[in-house]
Amino acid sequence: MTRREADSGKIEETGDAARPRKIIHIDMDAFFASVEQRDNPELRGRPVAVGGARERGVVAAASYEARKFGVRSAMASVTARRKCPELIFVKPHFDVYRQVSMQIRAIFSEYTPIIEPLSLDEAYLDVTDNLKGIASATQIAEEIRAKIKAATRLTASAGVSYNKFLAKIASDYRKPDGLFVITPKMGPSFVETLEVGRFHGVGPATKERMNRLGIETGGDLKAQTLDFLQRHFGKAGAYYYWIARGVDERPVRANRIRKSIGSENTFAEDIFTYEAACAALAPIVAKVWRAIENGPVRGRTLTLKVKYADFRQITRARTHASPIASLQEFEALAFSLLGPVFPLEKGIRLLGVSLSSLSAEEIKADGQLKLEI
Repeated sequence: MTRREADSGKIEETGDAARPRKIIHIDMDAFFASVEQRDNPELRGRPVAVGGARERGVVAAASYEARKFGVRSAMASVTARRKCPELIFVKPHFDVYRQVSMQIRAIFSEYTPIIEPLSLDEAYLDVTDNLKGIASATQIAEEIRAKIKAATRLTASAGVSYNKFLAKIASDYRKPDGLFVITPKMGPSFVETLEVGRFHGVGPATKERMNRLGIETGGDLKAQTLDFLQRHFGKAGAYYYWIARGVDERPVRANRIRKSIGSENTFAEDIFTYEAACAALAPIVAKVWRAIENGPVRGRTLTLKVKYADFRQITRARTHASPIASLQEFEALAFSLLGPVFPLEKGIRLLGVSLSSLSAEEIKADGQLKLEI
């Protein structure tokens, strides 16, 4: 086999032997906020936050105009307002977002059946052997971005590479409305220059731990032994070892098994007693159970999430030997995890529960399903 890496950066393959995969990661630009700006001309060019404007609200998405002020998703609304006094809060319209997501998914399907959605606005595509027989993954990404813009009047950023890890990094590299390609030739050296905080799978807490160990870049990560990384990061150590070398063998999975089902709620007033917390938790538990009771899927691990008034957050989990069989059992387990949280030093502003270790041979979905209350 011979491999041709065109001067334009396109990944092209010739020959019949084993060859690098061609993976595209598509990520819509500020999706929720962009949909709102598209549908309401008065919002265009202005800082917009999708979410609740009330004191206990949270930003679900922010337009790029708002991001210039430091407004980010998952930020408390009061903090966002402080950073950007002119911020416009818009109530989310999830039915519209889902409809647009279906339009985008239909465009993906014109090129490949191997689509792994990560959320409404983000997906991996394996186009190694695509439906249109196009040799260049870059050309496919360009066509998809153009079709999305024509069909939805929204922009998407795309990353093209030979594995999922690098394709995701590439899609974020020239946002918004950008396209970036990381070829097999440039992959390993490209990773070495990046801060570890930009790696998918390295969150803020892990980044901080790595920094304390003197690991700040991909090059620093690559310098560590597999034993060292497994000693400090457990099972994730092997993943970090290989991505530091530009290696990621995970396939694009067209039907990912759902990992968890969860729901949470932020309260208008802090909760201070166990009785009040149980009363607030009961409808959250019931909502999660309704999502699974009519299907064959069941879970063994219940995780309780508690966020305090000072934004400190804890989780407590318990795993059963067999799947949880009823709402009563689910609720009793949730309350048993809640009990040891009391007495409180700070009030509770948010409670959430999720069910994981799901078991159902035929139940497939787009990753985690998060329910809004």
